[in-house]
Amino acid sequence: MNVEAQINEYITNQPEPKRSNMQALHRMILETMPACKLWFLDGKNSEGKIVSNPNIGYGLQTIKYADGTTREFYQIGLSANTTGISVYILGIEDKTYLKKTYGKKIGKASVTGYCIKFKGLKDIDPTVLQDAIRYGVERV
Repeated sequence: MNVEAQINEYITNQPEPKRSNMQALHRMILETMPACKLWFLDGKNSEGKIVSNPNIGYGLQTIKYADGTTREFYQIGLSANTTGISVYILGIEDKTYLKKTYGKKIGKASVTGYCIKFKGLKDIDPTVLQDAIRYGVERV
């Protein structure tokens, strides 16, 4: 199964209203990043053990680790969780930036150094979320 099919299956298998919210977010991210590389991580490690929620990834960046090794990974992540949806904005050096810049404006969401977590789109201002995503993509 190709990445697009995996993404479609993942979103389709979500209960409503999470499914509609995920579809809307997927479209919004693709509008923001029209030519991006798509990723799908099923949440399992190399032994097949579940270590995280599945993630849809958008974009491409090279992560450099402290030991000097590098790895290609996505810039923006989208994942369903038990209480709602998480949007990951990876690679931002200043771990206070998202919270300081978007935390008060976004609505009912938990904002950390790289994650914006909310119950549903009705709880947040999608324009603010799109601005945060755009910042995450453009700063690379």
